[in-house]
Amino acid sequence: MPGRDPRRLPELPGVEHEFHAVGGLRMHVAAAGRRDAEPVVLLHGWPQHWYAWRRLIGPLAEHYRVICPDLRGFGWSEAPPGTYRKSELAADVLGLLDVLGLERVRLGGHDWGGFAGFLLCLDAPERISHFAAAGISHPWVQREPGARAALKTLRRLAYMALIASPVAGRQVVRRLPGFTRAVFRASSFDPDRTWSEAELESFVSQWAEPDRAAASVALYRTFLTREIREIASGALADRTMPQPAIQFVGIADPVIRPEQQAGSEANAPRMRLRVVPDAGHWLPEEAPDAVLSGMLELFAEPA
Repeated sequence: MPGRDPRRLPELPGVEHEFHAVGGLRMHVAAAGRRDAEPVVLLHGWPQHWYAWRRLIGPLAEHYRVICPDLRGFGWSEAPPGTYRKSELAADVLGLLDVLGLERVRLGGHDWGGFAGFLLCLDAPERISHFAAAGISHPWVQREPGARAALKTLRRLAYMALIASPVAGRQVVRRLPGFTRAVFRASSFDPDRTWSEAELESFVSQWAEPDRAAASVALYRTFLTREIREIASGALADRTMPQPAIQFVGIADPVIRPEQQAGSEANAPRMRLRVVPDAGHWLPEEAPDAVLSGMLELFAEPA
């Protein structure tokens, strides 16, 4: 672990920790399961790190080699300056697969890890055999027309705009840990059941580091100023995702709404939607049994 990082890695039985040079980036990876088992790669989102998958790592490791990297800017991976385009996160994952000697993997992604996962499926279909997305819209979402729908969307994205602010965002993320805790609580179905204080602290404490706070700002600023417009303009409209896939959406997710997830049939003909009851945005933690059963079902299908 870098000497400058006083944060302790969370402990989880059966999990090994590795650091790999991926291009110019030092990436942390948590891994479990037999090394000769077929690989599953799990990608977390904001404001988390590999530990977001803690309730699924053990059960999945009974069948697969489970690999959970900390994405660029998160956890115990480096947080260099940059735009933090989601295509860059996806490229890091491809580079990690090369370093680990993995030709093809099953993939899971939550939140921004899910966004990067969709890009991996589209840009490197030969490397991804199956894909499970959780707490993220697919990139072919049909936007609701009308001023009322636009207002609802703006309300859902308000917290993103705050994080994306170059000055205020960095200060809020770095110096107001209560803000990040509020994001967790406001977008979960039952926060007291979902996290212990120690679990929340593991996620929230990383943002006290200036470079990680800056990474958060860049991640959201790039999305709001560039990526969302690219998607809305149809940049991926003619792209097809060939993999068998499942999209998990929590019924109580305030941002990723189930009713908005129509419209993927032509672009992702092998993807089905599964709406999870009694769950919000944090599906790997709020509904691990539902996500696990869906993943195992999906991963057993022919590619």
